[in-house]
Order: sequence, then structure tokens, then C-alpha cells
Amino acid sequence: MKLLYFAWVKEKIGLSTENVNPPPEVATVAGLMDWLAKRGGGYAEAFTERALIKAAVDQVHVPLNTTINGAREVAFFPPVTGG
Repeated sequence: MKLLYFAWVKEKIGLSTENVNPPPEVATVAGLMDWLAKRGGGYAEAFTERALIKAAVDQVHVPLNTTINGAREVAFFPPVTGG
């Protein structure tokens, strides 16, 4: 699965993209965030405030309880405001 990170999420993690193989028990976006946060460092820092992170699975905006089974791509980004 390809992960994409944008804005300050990317800055904290230090990567814009990476490929991962989460274990089978990681079944949702929230579970993926937990799994990534356990890597420590920038991952833990990036995923501390979940209310500040939005996600997309295969380029569709989704809530954090969405399943990732079969997903090819998951993106994490802060909320976007316009004006």
C-alpha cells in the first residue's frame, strides 16, 4: 500500500510517500494511524492529534473508521481551508 503525506504531516514524518505492508489486524484508517504512530519519532508526533488529520483512500475522502482492506493508496493531510 502506498502512503502519501501532505503539508505538516509530511514535515513531521520527513517523507512525502512510502510503501508499507501493515499487518492484517490493521483494518481501518484509524488502525493504520495507530500502527504508524508506534514507529515513534515523527510518526508519533504527526498522528497525536487525529482531529487535525484528514484521510483519503484511493483518492476518496473518508472518515477514520473506513476499512483499508484492498486499498492501494492512503493519503494523510491537514484540513484545508479556503477563503
